[in-house]
Amino acid sequence: MGIRLLGGLVLLAVSAGPTAAGEHLVIAGSPTLKAPLEALGRAFEETHSDVRVKLHYESALDLRRTIAQMQNNGRHFIESGPFHLVAPGGGEVITRMEQKYYILPGTRRPYATARLVLVVPATLVEAPSSFEELARNASLRVAVVDPKVSETGRVTKELLDGMRLTEALQNRLDVAHDASGVLDHILHGQADVGIVLNPEAYRYRDRVRTVAEAPESAHSRIVYEMAMERYCPNRPLCEEFLSFTQSPEAQTVLKRLGYGVPIKKQSEPAQ
Repeated sequence: MGIRLLGGLVLLAVSAGPTAAGEHLVIAGSPTLKAPLEALGRAFEETHSDVRVKLHYESALDLRRTIAQMQNNGRHFIESGPFHLVAPGGGEVITRMEQKYYILPGTRRPYATARLVLVVPATLVEAPSSFEELARNASLRVAVVDPKVSETGRVTKELLDGMRLTEALQNRLDVAHDASGVLDHILHGQADVGIVLNPEAYRYRDRVRTVAEAPESAHSRIVYEMAMERYCPNRPLCEEFLSFTQSPEAQTVLKRLGYGVPIKKQSEPAQ
Protein backbone atom coordinates (compact mmCIF):
# COMPACT_ATOMS: atom_id res chain seq x y z
CA MET A 1 0.00 0.00 0.00
CA GLY A 2 1.50 3.36 -0.98
CA ILE A 3 0.58 6.96 -0.26
CA ARG A 4 1.52 9.84 -2.50
CA LEU A 5 1.08 13.53 -1.73
CA LEU A 6 0.55 15.65 -4.82
CA GLY A 7 -0.61 19.24 -4.70
CA GLY A 8 -1.90 18.80 -1.16
CA LEU A 9 -4.07 15.84 -2.14
CA VAL A 10 -3.73 12.41 -0.57
CA LEU A 11 -3.94 9.60 -3.08
CA LEU A 12 -3.67 6.17 -1.53
CA ALA A 13 -3.20 3.01 -3.51
CA VAL A 14 -4.89 0.14 -1.69
CA SER A 15 -3.03 -2.59 -3.53
CA ALA A 16 -0.04 -3.98 -1.64
CA GLY A 17 1.40 -5.65 -4.71
CA PRO A 18 3.70 -4.22 -7.36
CA THR A 19 2.39 -1.58 -9.69
CA ALA A 20 1.13 -3.30 -12.78
CA ALA A 21 -0.66 -2.25 -15.91
CA GLY A 22 -4.38 -2.55 -15.49
CA GLU A 23 -7.60 -0.69 -14.80
CA HIS A 24 -7.55 1.95 -12.08
CA LEU A 25 -10.68 2.55 -10.03
CA VAL A 26 -10.43 5.86 -8.15
CA ILE A 27 -12.77 6.59 -5.24
CA ALA A 28 -12.99 10.11 -3.80
CA GLY A 29 -14.13 9.81 -0.20
CA SER A 30 -14.20 11.24 3.29
CA PRO A 31 -11.15 10.61 5.50
CA THR A 32 -13.56 9.46 8.23
CA LEU A 33 -14.32 6.43 6.03
CA LYS A 34 -10.69 5.47 5.47
CA ALA A 35 -10.96 2.08 7.19
CA PRO A 36 -14.08 0.74 5.42
CA LEU A 37 -13.09 2.11 2.01
CA GLU A 38 -9.63 0.57 2.21
CA ALA A 39 -11.08 -2.75 3.35
CA LEU A 40 -13.63 -2.79 0.53
CA GLY A 41 -10.92 -1.86 -1.97
CA ARG A 42 -8.67 -4.72 -0.86
CA ALA A 43 -11.53 -7.21 -0.93
CA PHE A 44 -12.54 -6.11 -4.44
CA GLU A 45 -8.97 -6.42 -5.70
CA GLU A 46 -8.79 -10.00 -4.42
CA THR A 47 -11.35 -11.07 -7.01
CA HIS A 48 -10.34 -8.53 -9.68
CA SER A 49 -6.62 -8.97 -10.23
CA ASP A 50 -6.68 -6.58 -13.19
CA VAL A 51 -8.09 -3.69 -11.12
CA ARG A 52 -6.19 -1.41 -8.78
CA VAL A 53 -8.32 0.62 -6.36
CA LYS A 54 -7.08 4.07 -5.41
CA LEU A 55 -8.53 6.31 -2.71
CA HIS A 56 -8.53 10.09 -2.67
CA TYR A 57 -9.49 11.73 0.64
CA GLU A 58 -11.04 15.13 1.19
CA SER A 59 -13.52 16.58 3.67
CA ALA A 60 -17.12 16.82 2.50
CA LEU A 61 -16.86 20.54 1.76
CA ASP A 62 -13.52 20.20 -0.05
CA LEU A 63 -14.81 17.23 -2.01
CA ARG A 64 -17.80 19.22 -3.27
CA ARG A 65 -15.49 22.08 -4.23
CA THR A 66 -13.11 19.76 -6.04
CA ILE A 67 -15.89 18.19 -8.10
CA ALA A 68 -17.42 21.60 -8.83
CA GLN A 69 -14.07 22.92 -10.07
CA MET A 70 -13.59 19.84 -12.25
CA GLN A 71 -17.01 20.28 -13.82
CA ASN A 72 -16.45 24.01 -14.34
CA ASN A 73 -13.18 23.51 -16.20
CA GLY A 74 -14.27 20.32 -17.97
CA ARG A 75 -11.35 18.28 -16.66
CA HIS A 76 -12.58 15.46 -14.42
CA PHE A 77 -9.20 14.39 -13.15
CA ILE A 78 -7.65 13.77 -9.74
CA GLU A 79 -3.88 13.81 -10.05
CA SER A 80 -3.30 12.75 -13.67
CA GLY A 81 -6.35 10.61 -14.34
CA PRO A 82 -10.14 10.48 -14.06
CA PHE A 83 -12.02 9.29 -11.00
CA HIS A 84 -14.99 7.01 -10.80
CA LEU A 85 -16.88 6.98 -7.49
CA VAL A 86 -17.62 9.34 -4.63
CA ALA A 87 -18.11 8.24 -1.01
CA PRO A 88 -18.69 11.28 1.22
CA GLY A 89 -19.19 11.00 4.95
CA GLY A 90 -22.93 11.53 5.18
CA GLY A 91 -26.24 11.20 3.36
CA GLU A 92 -26.84 14.94 3.37
CA VAL A 93 -23.61 15.51 1.43
CA ILE A 94 -24.36 12.97 -1.29
CA THR A 95 -27.90 14.35 -1.61
CA ARG A 96 -26.47 17.80 -2.29
CA MET A 97 -24.11 16.31 -4.85
CA GLU A 98 -27.06 14.62 -6.54
CA GLN A 99 -29.00 17.90 -6.61
CA LYS A 100 -26.02 19.61 -8.26
CA TYR A 101 -25.72 16.73 -10.74
CA TYR A 102 -22.21 15.95 -9.50
CA ILE A 103 -23.15 12.27 -9.39
CA LEU A 104 -24.95 10.12 -11.92
CA PRO A 105 -28.67 9.79 -11.12
CA GLY A 106 -29.77 6.36 -9.99
CA THR A 107 -26.32 5.18 -8.89
CA ARG A 108 -26.47 5.82 -5.12
CA ARG A 109 -25.80 2.69 -3.10
CA PRO A 110 -26.06 2.54 0.71
CA TYR A 111 -23.33 0.21 1.91
CA ALA A 112 -22.90 0.73 5.67
CA THR A 113 -24.61 2.13 8.74
CA ALA A 114 -23.47 3.37 12.14
CA ARG A 115 -24.99 4.30 15.48
CA LEU A 116 -24.07 6.78 18.16
CA VAL A 117 -22.81 5.20 21.36
CA LEU A 118 -21.71 6.36 24.78
CA VAL A 119 -18.17 5.30 25.65
CA VAL A 120 -15.94 5.47 28.73
CA PRO A 121 -12.35 4.43 29.44
CA ALA A 122 -12.09 0.66 29.78
CA THR A 123 -10.63 1.10 33.26
CA LEU A 124 -13.53 3.19 34.59
CA VAL A 125 -15.43 1.16 37.20
CA GLU A 126 -18.48 3.33 37.88
CA ALA A 127 -19.89 4.49 34.57
CA PRO A 128 -23.28 5.75 33.39
CA SER A 129 -25.43 3.07 31.81
CA SER A 130 -27.65 5.30 29.66
CA PHE A 131 -27.73 8.65 27.89
CA GLU A 132 -30.44 9.83 30.30
CA GLU A 133 -28.00 9.41 33.16
CA LEU A 134 -25.87 12.21 31.70
CA ALA A 135 -28.50 14.71 32.79
CA ARG A 136 -28.89 13.21 36.25
CA ASN A 137 -25.18 13.14 37.08
CA ALA A 138 -24.04 16.77 37.05
CA SER A 139 -20.40 15.82 37.59
CA LEU A 140 -19.97 14.09 34.23
CA ARG A 141 -18.04 15.92 31.51
CA VAL A 142 -19.13 14.80 28.05
CA ALA A 143 -16.85 14.88 25.00
CA VAL A 144 -18.58 15.35 21.63
CA VAL A 145 -17.59 16.06 18.04
CA ASP A 146 -18.00 19.66 16.89
CA PRO A 147 -21.35 19.87 15.01
CA LYS A 148 -19.93 22.60 12.79
CA VAL A 149 -17.25 20.42 11.21
CA SER A 150 -18.66 16.93 10.67
CA GLU A 151 -21.74 14.82 10.13
CA THR A 152 -21.04 12.94 13.37
CA GLY A 153 -21.14 16.20 15.30
CA ARG A 154 -24.34 17.28 13.59
CA VAL A 155 -26.11 14.02 14.41
CA THR A 156 -24.79 14.14 17.99
CA LYS A 157 -26.33 17.58 18.43
CA GLU A 158 -29.57 16.24 16.96
CA LEU A 159 -29.47 13.41 19.52
CA LEU A 160 -28.89 15.71 22.47
CA ASP A 161 -31.67 18.03 21.31
CA GLY A 162 -34.00 15.11 20.67
CA MET A 163 -33.41 13.65 24.14
CA ARG A 164 -33.65 17.12 25.73
CA LEU A 165 -30.14 16.88 27.12
CA THR A 166 -28.69 20.02 25.54
CA GLU A 167 -29.60 22.40 28.33
CA ALA A 168 -28.48 20.03 31.08
CA LEU A 169 -25.09 19.56 29.41
CA GLN A 170 -24.45 23.08 28.15
CA ASN A 171 -21.68 23.78 30.67
CA ARG A 172 -20.27 20.26 30.63
CA LEU A 173 -19.65 19.64 26.94
CA ASP A 174 -16.07 19.14 25.82
CA VAL A 175 -16.02 19.78 22.07
CA ALA A 176 -13.43 17.96 19.95
CA HIS A 177 -12.65 18.31 16.26
CA ASP A 178 -13.35 14.66 15.46
CA ALA A 179 -14.00 11.23 16.98
CA SER A 180 -10.30 10.64 17.60
CA GLY A 181 -10.26 13.84 19.61
CA VAL A 182 -13.25 12.69 21.67
CA LEU A 183 -11.55 9.40 22.49
CA ASP A 184 -8.28 11.16 23.29
CA HIS A 185 -10.07 13.51 25.68
CA ILE A 186 -11.74 10.75 27.67
CA LEU A 187 -8.56 8.67 27.79
CA HIS A 188 -6.53 11.59 29.14
CA GLY A 189 -9.06 12.82 31.68
CA GLN A 190 -10.27 15.91 29.89
CA ALA A 191 -13.76 14.38 29.83
CA ASP A 192 -15.43 11.48 31.62
CA VAL A 193 -17.56 10.05 28.82
CA GLY A 194 -17.76 10.52 25.07
CA ILE A 195 -20.26 10.18 22.26
CA VAL A 196 -18.94 8.62 19.05
CA LEU A 197 -20.05 6.28 16.30
CA ASN A 198 -19.89 2.58 17.13
CA PRO A 199 -17.19 1.78 14.51
CA GLU A 200 -14.86 4.25 16.28
CA ALA A 201 -15.62 2.63 19.61
CA TYR A 202 -14.96 -0.77 18.07
CA ARG A 203 -11.62 0.39 16.67
CA TYR A 204 -10.52 1.48 20.18
CA ARG A 205 -12.17 -1.46 21.94
CA ASP A 206 -8.99 -2.34 23.82
CA ARG A 207 -9.01 1.11 25.48
CA VAL A 208 -12.67 2.12 25.74
CA ARG A 209 -15.93 0.30 26.29
CA THR A 210 -19.45 1.06 25.13
CA VAL A 211 -21.94 1.57 27.95
CA ALA A 212 -25.05 2.63 25.98
CA GLU A 213 -26.41 2.88 22.45
CA ALA A 214 -28.40 5.94 21.42
CA PRO A 215 -32.11 5.37 20.81
CA GLU A 216 -32.65 5.10 17.05
CA SER A 217 -35.69 7.35 17.29
CA ALA A 218 -33.67 10.22 18.77
CA HIS A 219 -31.65 11.10 15.68
CA SER A 220 -31.42 10.61 11.92
CA ARG A 221 -30.24 7.24 10.64
CA ILE A 222 -26.54 7.25 9.82
CA VAL A 223 -26.15 5.63 6.43
CA TYR A 224 -23.07 5.77 4.22
CA GLU A 225 -23.59 5.80 0.47
CA MET A 226 -21.45 5.65 -2.64
CA ALA A 227 -22.27 6.79 -6.17
CA MET A 228 -20.76 7.23 -9.63
CA GLU A 229 -19.22 10.55 -10.53
CA ARG A 230 -21.20 12.15 -13.32
CA TYR A 231 -18.52 11.54 -15.94
CA CYS A 232 -17.31 8.17 -14.66
CA PRO A 233 -15.02 6.85 -17.43
CA ASN A 234 -15.93 3.18 -16.97
CA ARG A 235 -19.53 2.72 -15.91
CA PRO A 236 -19.55 -1.10 -16.07
CA LEU A 237 -16.58 -1.26 -13.69
CA CYS A 238 -18.17 1.30 -11.38
CA GLU A 239 -21.43 -0.62 -11.35
CA GLU A 240 -19.52 -3.79 -10.58
CA PHE A 241 -17.87 -2.18 -7.55
CA LEU A 242 -21.17 -0.68 -6.37
CA SER A 243 -22.80 -4.10 -6.69
CA PHE A 244 -19.91 -5.61 -4.74
CA THR A 245 -20.61 -3.24 -1.82
CA GLN A 246 -24.05 -4.89 -1.54
CA SER A 247 -22.68 -8.43 -1.47
CA PRO A 248 -22.41 -10.78 1.54
CA GLU A 249 -18.61 -10.63 1.19
CA ALA A 250 -18.58 -6.86 1.52
CA GLN A 251 -21.03 -6.98 4.42
CA THR A 252 -18.75 -9.38 6.26
CA VAL A 253 -15.80 -7.03 5.74
CA LEU A 254 -17.78 -4.07 7.11
CA LYS A 255 -19.18 -5.94 10.09
CA ARG A 256 -15.64 -6.84 11.13
CA LEU A 257 -15.00 -3.10 11.43
CA GLY A 258 -18.07 -2.50 13.59
CA TYR A 259 -20.38 -1.17 10.88
CA GLY A 260 -23.95 -2.19 10.36
CA VAL A 261 -25.51 -3.21 7.06
CA PRO A 262 -28.36 -1.12 5.58
CA ILE A 263 -31.62 -2.64 4.45
CA LYS A 264 -31.32 -3.31 0.75
CA LYS A 265 -33.34 -1.16 -1.61
CA GLN A 266 -33.94 -1.56 -5.29
CA SER A 267 -31.98 1.13 -7.16
CA GLU A 268 -32.55 2.09 -10.74
CA PRO A 269 -29.63 1.31 -13.02
CA ALA A 270 -27.29 3.98 -14.30
CA GLN A 271 -28.40 5.65 -17.49
